[in-house]
Amino acid sequence: MIDLDAALEYVRANRDAHLRQLIELLRIPSVSTLPEHRPDIDAAAQWLAEELNRVGMTRTTIMTTPGHPVVYGERLDAPGKATVLVYGHYDVQPVDPIDEWESAPFEPTVRGDDLYARGASDMKGQLFAQLKAVEALAAHGGVPVNLKFLFEGEEEVGSPHLATFIGANHALLGCDFVINCDSGILRPDLPAIVYALRGLAYFEVEVHGPAKDLHSGVFGGAVHNPVQALCELIAGMHDAEGRVTLPGFYDKVRPLAPDEREALGRFPTTEDDWQRLSGVPALHGESGYTSTERVGARPSLDVNGIIGGFTGEGAKTVLPAKATAKVSMRLVPDQDEAEVCGQLREYMTQHAPETVTWQVREMAHGPGAVMNRHSPYMRAAVKALEQTFGVEPVFKREGGSVPVVGLMQKKLGVDSIMLGFSLPDDGVHGPNEKQHLPTLFKGIEAHVRFLAALGNIESGDADIESGDADIESGGRNNPG
Repeated sequence: MIDLDAALEYVRANRDAHLRQLIELLRIPSVSTLPEHRPDIDAAAQWLAEELNRVGMTRTTIMTTPGHPVVYGERLDAPGKATVLVYGHYDVQPVDPIDEWESAPFEPTVRGDDLYARGASDMKGQLFAQLKAVEALAAHGGVPVNLKFLFEGEEEVGSPHLATFIGANHALLGCDFVINCDSGILRPDLPAIVYALRGLAYFEVEVHGPAKDLHSGVFGGAVHNPVQALCELIAGMHDAEGRVTLPGFYDKVRPLAPDEREALGRFPTTEDDWQRLSGVPALHGESGYTSTERVGARPSLDVNGIIGGFTGEGAKTVLPAKATAKVSMRLVPDQDEAEVCGQLREYMTQHAPETVTWQVREMAHGPGAVMNRHSPYMRAAVKALEQTFGVEPVFKREGGSVPVVGLMQKKLGVDSIMLGFSLPDDGVHGPNEKQHLPTLFKGIEAHVRFLAALGNIESGDADIESGDADIESGGRNNPG
């Protein structure tokens, strides 16, 4: 029998000891992108494997990949109960520019209520909170669900080997749902759950005109300038209502149900806030939607850069031979990256003038994801956050991408509960990254309550729960 009050008191009583342990983990400079840190990657993996053993996993192993290793652990002693896969990553970003750090990035330093170190928020602090919750429950009656852990060491370099790893270990990783700790809340007094993420499709569009750069005085007016042609093509990719004009672009976009719009309406960022945060004179986007809806629930197309012609100091009267644009699209669930690539090519076929030639190169892509807001697992998470923070969490659609969430849906057929406790001002990926410690320790308590509540849910219960009318994910047997 779980003694929930004792488990929560254990977290509070051991705060100083837990902080010392977290500092120990943060001292390991596990920068995945720099080869000289490979020994540190291995050291972080070993630290986590030992910690998994210490909190009660009955099987722990460090599994090799062509890149950095995956740390796997499990404890499967709750027959009939849900099996939970906990995902996290132990690698961190480089620390440049080092001279902008107020304290050494791998010498964790507490200033006020914040712990400053690379990885403090993204995301060693988040996976540490989960481990401490397991420890607290294990010491006071046990964890009432089956647990599996997957910690990767390549998230900050795009997880190049994760899809292959999951495919090769499908049975090993089988679960009812995933807890993804790579997330955060809105404010220390306002928890949030991200239940949808946009995907990404990234392209280069290159337009060619003359065989080589030409003198603009000799040929200007007789030859179509590729930079001008490219700009005209880009301008036509949106209509006057802010909608993307690629043929078929919205065919698979799910409409927002009234109850979901109502839930998103609770999101505290106002139109004035969006304008202030972006620093623009006026907001812009698809007509008929709020900025919160546009960013989280509607697809977008943006030009990230244009290259062409002479851009150096001074003047050069050149008519360039080619021009290139970097074009990214944020996709909502059901939009297929390959189909969108075809839509971009079809747009170019229909609209590119005969005066130029063109090509489209796909650079990167990743799926979007949307989770069932009404599954029993999600309801348990909502209740755990409300009990911990004293207010009901708001649901949030995230405009950015966390590719592993869509990957888990496609490969394992399961939803993810995004349950992390970083804050928007934590400065992840930049100098002086930090973690707000009172929020992190509340996060441990929320994880304790969430895991304890999962013991009241039988395995497979989510398969018979009805979800949102506009959401069709969730359940171990869903093909994703």
